[in-house]
Amino acid sequence: MSTATEFTIAALILVGALFVLLGSIGLARLPDFLMRLHGPTKATTLGVGAMLLASALFFSADDNAGVSLHELAPLFFLFITAPVTAHLLAKAALHRQSTAQHAAPEGQPRDTP
Repeated sequence: MSTATEFTIAALILVGALFVLLGSIGLARLPDFLMRLHGPTKATTLGVGAMLLASALFFSADDNAGVSLHELAPLFFLFITAPVTAHLLAKAALHRQSTAQHAAPEGQPRDTP
């Protein structure tokens, strides 16, 4: 394995780890549900994608081996399911929030989840 390949793999792992860390911090620190949903959906997806790309490069770096395609299945699954799941969670939260606002009696403060 060449030095340039090792540096590329190390950089992808570090970038992936930073994105995962930022997504986790966003999940813990952001105030609202919809904001907390945004952090892990975007940042963690990019972080895991960078780590899977680093893994594919690492296992493809042998002289006699071809391109490693084992990482494509989890990458495809992650990039398809994470946005769909976030969209469904956001729609459910907005629906729940709107029904809670309409159900509050007159003169009383409206609680938002």
